[in-house]
Amino acid sequence: MNAREEIDRLTAELKEYQDKYYKEGVSLVSDSEYDRLSDRLQALEREYPEYMHPDSPTLRVGSDLTNDFPEVRHTIPVLSLDKAYSNQAVLDFFSKSIDKEGGALSFAAEEKIDGISMVLYYEGGLLVRAVTRGNGEVGNDVTPNIMTIPTVPLRLSEPVDIAVRGEVFIRREDFLRLNAEEPDESKRAANPRNLAAGAVRRQKSSEARMIPMDIFCYEGFWSDRDKTPKDHIAILSTLRRLGFQINPHLAFFAETEEEAGRKLAAAGLEGTAYAFSGIDDFIKAKTEERSSLGYEIDGLVFKINELDVRDRFGYTEHHPRWAIAYKFESPQAEAVLKGITVQVGRTGRITPVAEITPTKLGGSTIRRATLHNQEYINELELAIGDTVSISKRGDVIPAVDSVIEKNDEGNTTYKLPSKCPCCGSSIIQVGGLQYCPDYSCPDQAKGRISYFASSDQMDIEGLGPKTVAVLYDAGLIRSIEDIYTSDLSRAVGLAGLGEKSVKALIDGVEESRKRPFAVVLSSLGIAEIGKKGAESLISGGFDDMDKLLTAVDKGDVEAFTAIPGIGEVTAENIIRAFRSPQLRTTIAILREKGLRLESSSEERPDDIPQAFAGQVWCVTGSFEHFNPRSKAMEEVERRGGRTVSSVTSKTTHLLAGRGGGSKRATAERLGVRIVTEDEFMKMLGMEEREVAGGGQLTFL
Repeated sequence: MNAREEIDRLTAELKEYQDKYYKEGVSLVSDSEYDRLSDRLQALEREYPEYMHPDSPTLRVGSDLTNDFPEVRHTIPVLSLDKAYSNQAVLDFFSKSIDKEGGALSFAAEEKIDGISMVLYYEGGLLVRAVTRGNGEVGNDVTPNIMTIPTVPLRLSEPVDIAVRGEVFIRREDFLRLNAEEPDESKRAANPRNLAAGAVRRQKSSEARMIPMDIFCYEGFWSDRDKTPKDHIAILSTLRRLGFQINPHLAFFAETEEEAGRKLAAAGLEGTAYAFSGIDDFIKAKTEERSSLGYEIDGLVFKINELDVRDRFGYTEHHPRWAIAYKFESPQAEAVLKGITVQVGRTGRITPVAEITPTKLGGSTIRRATLHNQEYINELELAIGDTVSISKRGDVIPAVDSVIEKNDEGNTTYKLPSKCPCCGSSIIQVGGLQYCPDYSCPDQAKGRISYFASSDQMDIEGLGPKTVAVLYDAGLIRSIEDIYTSDLSRAVGLAGLGEKSVKALIDGVEESRKRPFAVVLSSLGIAEIGKKGAESLISGGFDDMDKLLTAVDKGDVEAFTAIPGIGEVTAENIIRAFRSPQLRTTIAILREKGLRLESSSEERPDDIPQAFAGQVWCVTGSFEHFNPRSKAMEEVERRGGRTVSSVTSKTTHLLAGRGGGSKRATAERLGVRIVTEDEFMKMLGMEEREVAGGGQLTFL
C-alpha cells in the first residue's frame, strides 16, 4: 500500500470512528488504538501534505502555529434579536405577526444558548471559514479553532454552498471540571460563556482543542435560493441530515396542538407541539427546566416558521422582524457604551474602563465599569455604541458582562492605544495583558504611593488617592520613601489641605512607622507578595529583610520554593522584583527612617487556636470594632480560616455588619451561616474595654 492509499484508508476509518462516537456515543475502537491510528495519519500527512484530505480528522487536533484573526465580511445578516420580558409580549408578537400577514402562521421556539455566536461557511460541502459575529457585518476568522470542535462537520453529506449560524458553548460539567482543575482562582472563568469566548480566541488551535467546546446550529442560508427549504423546521431537518447538531429541545406552536404535531412529524423532527394558548405552560416549564439542563440558557427564541413570510417581514437595522427573544429575567443593568478610558495601575498594567450611560444598579448609579484587558474586549467583540449588560461582581466592582445589542454606527471591536495615556511610553504586551514599562510614569508612582498608604496596608490616615495626587503634583511626594523624608507641613494651603488635615496626615505618617514587618513587606506593592504571601515568607524563615535580600542576591530559587504555596515561577518573580534598583533604594530609605524591617515574636503568635481551620468566610457591611472590615478577615486568617470576596456554595460563614448588600440574601439562599459582629467577637474570644480615646479589643 502506498502513502496515498494509506492516508485515504486511515482518513476514512478515523472519520467513521469520530462520527460514531460524537453522534451516537459508540466507541468502535479503544482510545489507545484510535490514538495510534491518528498519530500514524498525522505523520503521513506531514511527509506527504499533497495527499492530505481537506476534512482530515487530524484537523480536530489543532496546530501549535500562532493564529491571527483577520476580519472577514459576512455574506448573510448576523443581527441581534428584539427582546421580550413577559409571556404577554410573546403572545403580542404572535398576534401582531398573524394580523400583519392576514393568515395563519406557525412558530418555532428554541432555547437561547448562552454562548458565542458563530457563522460556518461551506463551499461544495467543505468548511472554508468560521467567523465570529463581530459587529454583524464584519467578524473574525477563527476557523482553525472551530475545526477542533468535534460536532462541527468539516465535510457535509452533500456538496452544498451554505452559511450556517450556530452557538458555541461549553457544557456545565466540563466548565466545573476545568475550573476545579485550575489551582489559581484568578485564572478561573466566571461562567461557561466566558470560557467558551476565550477558547474560541486561543492563539494556538492545539490549545483550543483542550477546551471541550460544543455547538448547536439553528439557521441555514443556501447560496442557491432554489435549494432553500420552505420553512424553518425543514431547515432544521436538513441541517441535521447534512451532519450538523441541532438542539433536540424544540417546541412548535400552531393554532391547534394537533396541527403543530402534524407539521413536526412531517419534518421528521422530535419536539413538543403546542397551541398558541400553551405559551404560559411552555415558558413556565422551560423556566423550571433551565437549571437542570447540561448547558446554560438565558432565554427562548421564537421565530416565524414560514420563510416566505420572513422575507416579506424583513429586517430593521438591528434585528429581524420575524423573531423575538424571551429573556428569563431582565439584565441586572443595561447600558450603552459611550466610550472607553484607559487607566495605568501601580504596576504599569493598562486597564480599559467602560464609560456608560448612567444606570441604576444595586441601589447606586453606575457610570463606569471594568473591562479587564484587550483580550476580554475581544472576547465580547465590544465596540463603542454597543448596548451591554452590567453586573456588580462580588457586590463591589461593576463589570461589563456581555453585549446585548450591537451598535448601529458600524463601529468594530475597540483596540487599546499603542502609547501609555499618561507618559507616552510604548505599551508592551506581557501574556494577555498590556503594560507601560516606564517605572517613573506618574500614574504608576501615584498608584504605588496610594497602595502603600491605603487602609488595608500601612493605613496612613489622610493619605488617600486624592491627597496623593495633590502632593505628587506639588512635588512633595514622588515616591513611597518621600512619605517619610518630605516636609509635609509645606502642604498647608494646597487644594483641600488645611492645618488640621495636614497635622492629621503627619501624625498618621508617624503612627505608620510602628506597623509590623509583614505589613511593610506586603505594602511595597510586589505582585507576588500580598498579605498572605508576606506571612508565608515570614513563616518560612524570611523574618527580616536582610535574609530575604541575601537569598535574592544569591538567586536562591530553592529557598523560596521550599515554602508551601510558592512555586518556581513565583520565586523567580520575587527575585526579579527585589533586584530592582528603585525598590532597593526605597527599602534602604525606609530602614533609615525607622520602619520595621524585621519581625518580632508578637507578629507570629504560635498559641492562637486554629478554630476556623477548614472554614471559608466572607464579609459584608460595616462594623463598629473592625474598621476597615478587612481587619476582621485578618482575624479569621490568623485562626486558620480562608477568606473570599463573594458568597458561593463553598462559603461556610458570612460576617454581616450594618448595610450589607446582596451577599446576605445569597448566603440565606445557599444556607450559609450568618454571623453578627457580637457573635464574631465571642468566637474570637475578645471583649471590649473602654480606654481613653475609645474602645479597644482585648483578648480574653
